Amino acid sequence: MERIITKLTGKHVLFTASFALRLALVAYGDYQDRTMVVKYTDIDYHVFTDAARFITEGQSPYNRSTYRYTPLLAWLLTPNIYLSLVFGKILFIVCDVLSGLLIYRVLRLRGLSSETARRVCSLWLLNPLPMGVCSRGNAESILAALVLGTLLCMEARHLTWAAVLYGLSVHMKIYPVTYALPIALSLRTPETRPEKDQKGWRRFIGFTGSFLNRELLLFASVAGGVFCLLTALFYYMYGWEFLHETYLYHLTRRDIRHNFSPYFYMLYLTTDSRWSQWLGLAAFLPQLILLLVASWAFHSDLAFCCFLHTAIFVSFNKVCTSQYFLWYLCLLPLVIPHLSLSLKQGVGLLLLWFAGQGIWLGPAYFLEFEGYNTFALIWLAGLLFLIINSSILIQIVAHYKPTQTPQRLKVE
Repeated sequence: MERIITKLTGKHVLFTASFALRLALVAYGDYQDRTMVVKYTDIDYHVFTDAARFITEGQSPYNRSTYRYTPLLAWLLTPNIYLSLVFGKILFIVCDVLSGLLIYRVLRLRGLSSETARRVCSLWLLNPLPMGVCSRGNAESILAALVLGTLLCMEARHLTWAAVLYGLSVHMKIYPVTYALPIALSLRTPETRPEKDQKGWRRFIGFTGSFLNRELLLFASVAGGVFCLLTALFYYMYGWEFLHETYLYHLTRRDIRHNFSPYFYMLYLTTDSRWSQWLGLAAFLPQLILLLVASWAFHSDLAFCCFLHTAIFVSFNKVCTSQYFLWYLCLLPLVIPHLSLSLKQGVGLLLLWFAGQGIWLGPAYFLEFEGYNTFALIWLAGLLFLIINSSILIQIVAHYKPTQTPQRLKVE
């Protein structure tokens, strides 16, 4: 058995098989779309394609209702119109496999052997969830590749490239902006004098001054420059509509449809209240507090800190759907090698996570397909899922043992 696993996780076999499996799913999806009532392709893929079609006609991608993404995505998918409708799916599965390669390289830089790194990254490459999501035409794999590329460049100390990729990732989706604080804390100048020897305002000045160094200023200027350049370009092309649909909408968004968020029922019941907008903004407060605490406590291990940030952001967000789970699942392989959990404990936490989703899906099915009023049950199931996610995060933090490597391994 060990010999078979070793052969299957061989570098060329693993990545080739991963790409082939995703390609097969794309082909099957095309067959299902043509022959069955239930379609395989994600509705968002049709939204992306329609937005790309508007661009090829010289119009705004936001002429397509519900397109609330950067115009860059629609521009990337214009070959859907010029070449083939399947182009976007191929792009997404390439980015998905690329994410696996980036995971492998980060793990190598963090001191794992080549064989161990391959086995760990196979948890992403052979995982049916990201396989299904990218082959159905969801664009999350692009963001996963950008975030993992940022972490790889940070780990290798290629700060300029890290900043470029980070600026791109924040432009694509706003949530990676939460990584700014741990990145800044990891790049600040270490204090040479113990804090206990400093008092009052001197300690504050010393802490503030530690952020004024070449590396941090380089990263901030390049990342900010990339983000601002793209924002200015698309604002020039599409005006206020671009800013609202891509960024501002998500800050004030109040999704009252059923989802995993613990806030959805409150927002549903207060839809017509004059306090509704303020309640939506107040929902960010628990996120903010937890993110600040995680940044300060774990910034020395950037990959782990970013994983915690993303898991906290998703779990406590105003809107939480299954595709959001990929935001932190792509970072989980960077964490797993440093967990002291036994196999039994790890499988138990995984089953608990799936059980939480299963409990939620029960009342959600009866609401969506049978028409029963199960809003309260969905909300209670969402609260239970939040408790489960929080418990899992506590276990991960408690059993995380960062490995200090004296020197970085060369990545082949």
